[in-house]
Amino acid sequence: MAAAVTALTVAALVGAGCDMPVTTPSAPGHRLVEVVAAENFWGSIAAQVGGAYTQVASVITNPATDPHSYEPTAADARAVASATLVIENGVGYDPWMPRLLAAASASAEVLDVGRVVGAAPGANPHRWYDPNDVTEMVSAYVAHLARLDPGDAAYFEARAAHFEAVDLAGYHALIGRIRAAYAGTPVGASESIFSMLAPALGLNVITPYSFLRAVSEGAEVSAADKATIDGQIRQHRIRIYVYNSQNTTPDIRAQLSECQAAGIPTATITETMVPASGTYQQWQTAQLQSILSALEQAAGR
Repeated sequence: MAAAVTALTVAALVGAGCDMPVTTPSAPGHRLVEVVAAENFWGSIAAQVGGAYTQVASVITNPATDPHSYEPTAADARAVASATLVIENGVGYDPWMPRLLAAASASAEVLDVGRVVGAAPGANPHRWYDPNDVTEMVSAYVAHLARLDPGDAAYFEARAAHFEAVDLAGYHALIGRIRAAYAGTPVGASESIFSMLAPALGLNVITPYSFLRAVSEGAEVSAADKATIDGQIRQHRIRIYVYNSQNTTPDIRAQLSECQAAGIPTATITETMVPASGTYQQWQTAQLQSILSALEQAAGR
């Protein structure tokens, strides 16, 4: 009977367009905690920490999909309804997930990352870019797993410790390396995504936050903010420019051209995992390396 239920759950997740399950039970008949994450960056972390005693799927896996405006399908609702635990980013980033939960009358536990980290309404929603928030999310996730599967609590705690100490080792090492060498460096950015990571790197984002937020939210940017950024580039007040390559608006393209003309190195980040088949830490480490390379290039000029 347990095997039949698991098979039906897998079929529902695949039919919903979610990630293929990335974990398998360690022993036949072992009860899996069925986890559905709204976005695959949280799903990647959940699968690695949950290990053999979780079955993890993500609703949004396509890098071209905008999580802000995603329109869930009926199949998504079925996947959520079958879950034991649902992970949502919160802070207004994925408002469709609470609607899915309500519509499906789901009985799943819910891990709202924004609530876990204490993000107020209207705060920057890109919590997966803050290393401290990721650590808090992992702790909350393990607590949920331990309640749902108390017999394997020690296993989940060990997996979380391994994830932080081993799987994220390169990620944390690059953050430390950038901070040690370039703390206080003034930089420019295209979106508020980078505002979540820059403090950990010790970098000083001097782009007006009103501009960063407007671009992230698809709102109109002010002429005053654009003029300020143009001046920062022309006067070489920023050493590098970090931009979201998934959202290059006309204003961002103009700023990139200005950076090229001024000889200011650029680095790219993305809002969602690229490639989708990788892991959270592979994605983040590659981006950190790009930022480090741009900083080293700027320092060598």
